[in-house]
Amino acid sequence: MISKKRKATFVLVIPRFEDIFHSFYAGEIIRGVSLSASRLNADFLIHITDRSNHAGWLDSTLLDTKYIDGIIFADIDNDVDIVKKAIRWGMPCVVLNNILDEPINYISVDNKQAAMAVVEFLIALGHTHIATIAGDVSTQAGLKRLEGYRESLLKHNIHTPRHYITFGEFLRTPAHLAAQKLLKSKSRPTAVFAASDVMALELMDVAKSLNIRVPEELSVVGFDDNPFNCTSSVKLSTVAQPLVEMGRLGAEHLSLISRGKARLPLKIVLPTQLIRRDSAVKLN
Repeated sequence: MISKKRKATFVLVIPRFEDIFHSFYAGEIIRGVSLSASRLNADFLIHITDRSNHAGWLDSTLLDTKYIDGIIFADIDNDVDIVKKAIRWGMPCVVLNNILDEPINYISVDNKQAAMAVVEFLIALGHTHIATIAGDVSTQAGLKRLEGYRESLLKHNIHTPRHYITFGEFLRTPAHLAAQKLLKSKSRPTAVFAASDVMALELMDVAKSLNIRVPEELSVVGFDDNPFNCTSSVKLSTVAQPLVEMGRLGAEHLSLISRGKARLPLKIVLPTQLIRRDSAVKLN
């Protein structure tokens, strides 16, 4: 329970990755948490951690319920054990961006279904040569978007070459290399689903350098509805996900949980929206 002698204090745990301070995902989650922090009159500490060493994510200071009233995990890289450790210490927790079968509180989107909707959209446009630039599959978002891509193709009995599945890790440089691999192949795809807008924009830059026209010769769909899209000469079709709302609800529900006022386990799946713009067109 929250002590009445001090202001409520919560921790937002964010795994460290390249360009984290320019990350659309991290920025939107922090913005959502901040919106709630003001209304709740609570303090939120941001704890940026080492992604490669989950054992170091939590120490005794973060798990001291005399000073910390709850933890939001912005992502857990599929490591449920780290959340279970906090729960064993009696720490109220909410996990973002992960759907979990176990009785653990979460707020997420259905990344798999969202990815399937993208592939269904491309198939409806007449595409069957559909490739992907997958994200970091150590995260549930990256893994489920890849699963959604695969399952949607399988549902339509569409078999693609093995090299149509590439990995961009949600980062520019790996996405650049993946795009070159796809677009320089002999059996070049007519459409690509990139698991983030950052990777989709990198793909479009590579296509331009190779004189491949988007969308006339290559349809592209991303994921995130990142504001960086406005820098592209072709408006990017993408999936919008309510990240600010995810962060806001995470903070508000964590506050309720810490005061024993929430029905548990908390399991919220927020809707996504496929936004159809200029980068994907019907195959001629």
